[in-house]
Amino acid sequence: MSNSNRHRAVRSIIRSVPGRTTACAVLFAALCVSAVECQAAAAQVDTKAPDGKGLRCSAPSSQASAASAGDLIEADTPSDGTRLFAASKPFALVFTTRAPQNDTLIWQIRDTWNVVRASGRFSVAAGAMSWTLNCASPIAGYFAVSASLERAQGELSSRGTRPAGIATFGVLPDTAATLPAVRFPYEDLHRFGGQGTAYLAPGQHCCDGDGYRPVYTALGLTWINDNRNWYMEEPDKPGTFDPATKQLTPYLQRGDLLRLIQLDGIPKWASTTGKQTHSYAPTSLAQMKEYMAKVGAESNRVRTTYFPKQRDNYYQVTWEPDADGGLPWRDSDANFVAMYKAVWEGIHQTDPHAVVMGLTYSSVQGNVTWMRRLGPLGIGRYMDGMTVHGYYDIGATPSHPPERVADTRNQGTVSGALAASMRALRHEMRQYLKPGAPLFVTETGISYDIGESYGKRYPGADVLYAQAAVVARTHLILLGEGADMTYVFYLADMPDAAPGYGIFFELEHAKGAYGPSRTSPKPAALAVAAMTRIVDGTSTLGPLKALPNGVHAYAFRRLGGGKIVTALWTHDNDKWSAKTGFNAGQSVEYRLRVDAPGTSGEVTTLDMMGNAAAVPYRDGVATLKLSPTPLYVVSSNADVFKDAVTTPEGYVAR
Repeated sequence: MSNSNRHRAVRSIIRSVPGRTTACAVLFAALCVSAVECQAAAAQVDTKAPDGKGLRCSAPSSQASAASAGDLIEADTPSDGTRLFAASKPFALVFTTRAPQNDTLIWQIRDTWNVVRASGRFSVAAGAMSWTLNCASPIAGYFAVSASLERAQGELSSRGTRPAGIATFGVLPDTAATLPAVRFPYEDLHRFGGQGTAYLAPGQHCCDGDGYRPVYTALGLTWINDNRNWYMEEPDKPGTFDPATKQLTPYLQRGDLLRLIQLDGIPKWASTTGKQTHSYAPTSLAQMKEYMAKVGAESNRVRTTYFPKQRDNYYQVTWEPDADGGLPWRDSDANFVAMYKAVWEGIHQTDPHAVVMGLTYSSVQGNVTWMRRLGPLGIGRYMDGMTVHGYYDIGATPSHPPERVADTRNQGTVSGALAASMRALRHEMRQYLKPGAPLFVTETGISYDIGESYGKRYPGADVLYAQAAVVARTHLILLGEGADMTYVFYLADMPDAAPGYGIFFELEHAKGAYGPSRTSPKPAALAVAAMTRIVDGTSTLGPLKALPNGVHAYAFRRLGGGKIVTALWTHDNDKWSAKTGFNAGQSVEYRLRVDAPGTSGEVTTLDMMGNAAAVPYRDGVATLKLSPTPLYVVSSNADVFKDAVTTPEGYVAR
């Protein structure tokens, strides 16, 4: 089995594991691993932030006795469990030392780009003691704490999937001054969702509570999966699902997280094999239709009760039916279409606001291939929208970014070319689905490179930087090429065949775990938090035209005729891989028209972490320095973008 097939199979299999779809369910150097290494690395960068403008920590404000058992040095940032903090708000950085003699603790805090943002030293007494520093940062982003003792040396130990030498936390961006909150005509217009849970509240464990809050709301992820699969609701016999009495899961009853309703799978009693299956149509399509009608009735009741600002209910019929995946379809094409027909008719019989979606193959290219095959058989009549998984290459990894492979023909047949596959997919949608049909990308994740594994020294800071950049770029391409919504995969590291999908470290198990209770952020988490704040509440304008080689740019418009947000970055294959290094210093100058000729003024840019800066423009053009991380440019004149972008084929702003 190839790497891509093995990873796909494992992703499919883990759907039954708690924490995936249910509530139970730069960096130019390696990480500092000792005081000597930290000091050497610090000598290579500017460690001084402007007074009053950078991350600042006081001298220890308190000290207390600590448990005698434990590591020589520990560090943490106590919080609500997310280890995420609001910009400019105070938070505590707590060091625990168990020095054999009086000593001096030397500490540093580095950002995503491995720049030292704060540092210090203080005397520590012999024995087990904890020391609390009061900190605050107007700078948003990911931060990694390192520490050692001057005499006893040592370092921070690895925790779960987090490597040795660091303890991590994040500062969330406040973009309100640049992008005031938009008014959503209906909640369906939110553009980001996620998979994976973390049970962070005191006393919670998988899977007895709310695995989505506070982390999803902190990140800005709105959509989650909610299971109404036939094999889950009626596993042993028909007629046991009652739409009138079925209770919505408590964590969804607040109405601030939106449901994507999962329908895939056939119960054993309705299966031609006598076992629960995803591979064959049921023995009775009439029974399937009857069950789906009950789901539609329940979902319509739930929407009106708990989601009054949501226009429609969204249903995903199949999940990665790839022949070489973990849930392969082995029946005929005709039976696949017939199954979709039964689902569509049953749901629409009772839910007037139903949007039934598929095919959800594991890659964008796979969905293109199967729409070309099933579209002529009429499957589009039973699809109100399209769901896909957004994988694009043999391993979607830092070394295999979505821009690595080019396909200027846009036929969706070249593996690895995400933008071209999205354009081919939108063409097939226009051929076979109704105009304006929504496109949801319900899973896309970026793992560590193929062949790597969790370890004491892996990942290094450069890998974490690269993963963050590729996560953001991938989802921006998906949205910029015409997806209405995209899911981030996965919340925290898990024991998958490909390690590192999590945008958080899992702190209790060396290979990760589902539904963890202790996590800490990677740079990717803060890149996601910035992206959701900047791009959620927009519609897509499309990719910019006439871009030079290596420059990628997509424009979006805030709802209600608001400001333009243009996301831009550069990529060079020769300067971007684990072998050659992920070159954070790469820079390309690009002139972006933001206003009419003859005008001058300023636009606001936001970096990958959401930090704002003013950039002047002359004659309507702003000169930008692009890097491998997305730069967001906020401007006001929408007219100059009308002829500057290519609207994705068939795309209609919802």
